[in-house]
Amino acid sequence: MQFIDEAKIQVSAGKGGDGVASFRRERFIPKGGPDGGDGGNGGSIFAIADRNINTLIEYRFARIHQAKNGEHGRGSGQYGKGAEDIILRMPIGTIISNIDSGETIADLERDQQKILLAKGGVGGAGNIHFKSSINRTPRQFTKGEEGEKLELHLELKILADVGLLGMPNVGKTTLIRAVSAARPKVADYPFTTLHPNLGMVRVNQNRNFTMADIPGLIKNSAEGAGLGHQFLKHLTRTKLLLHIVDITPMDNYTDPVHDAKLILSELKKYDELLYQKPRWLVINKIDMLPGNNEKDTCLQFIRDLGWTGKSFIISALSGKGCKQLIYDIMRYLEQENQAEIT
Repeated sequence: MQFIDEAKIQVSAGKGGDGVASFRRERFIPKGGPDGGDGGNGGSIFAIADRNINTLIEYRFARIHQAKNGEHGRGSGQYGKGAEDIILRMPIGTIISNIDSGETIADLERDQQKILLAKGGVGGAGNIHFKSSINRTPRQFTKGEEGEKLELHLELKILADVGLLGMPNVGKTTLIRAVSAARPKVADYPFTTLHPNLGMVRVNQNRNFTMADIPGLIKNSAEGAGLGHQFLKHLTRTKLLLHIVDITPMDNYTDPVHDAKLILSELKKYDELLYQKPRWLVINKIDMLPGNNEKDTCLQFIRDLGWTGKSFIISALSGKGCKQLIYDIMRYLEQENQAEIT
């Protein structure tokens, strides 16, 4: 399925049906009085978060969503039927904003969260409501109200606990395959990841977290080069970033230290708040290091990078070091969640 994370749509709620001016006309019942019923309410339009949807592709092609109008009132005290509401199902993490005002209408953060987008018009009143002791034959009635009409911008920001970032082909996709049930494409060439992948990492029966993998970043990503800049926004909601580094570059012209610093530079240029997020260094592909000097090579890399934070040495392909990594992530997230509660 094609991944679409932005769309623009029009929503038009239904108009309320008109009330009616009517009088009871039956044999042997003279001067029956007013009996005009009310119009029905127009249909409203709602958005609901659905965990089974992960893209906005439906709204890229179906842009106009219009609810039906309510029925007009009728004589004999008959009220018009209200129109059915329209439900638009969207992925969790969708931000809905008004294009004209720029106001954020909703942020769908949990499954089955329901938000009113456009309210249907209220039906008009029939003349049955205008009867009084001094107005026994009222001819007044009101028309139904217009429904709301809005131009909306939809933007999907994936909700994940942990986000992976790094250069193309450093093993982010292999890692998410190794620790979760997600099965994104893996190949030995860059840019195999063309859209974000989301995986559920299950530590045990009652403990789990979500991990997001985005396309790799390259130089000038913050200015629009490559693919990763389009998806950096999906890391803004994560609680922890894992900076994945390939310790065994494909050729002698590639410097892992330079590439790692480049990622940090692009991250800072894109969003200072994203740059300030908690970030761990994960050195990958140690299974490809010659001999038994993997520890010394990695320590030298950490010194050259000037990294003082938490770091891990793993092989996503063989699984070496991955279990310790996910257990430490789980403990960190539990501590963060507990801190938020207190």
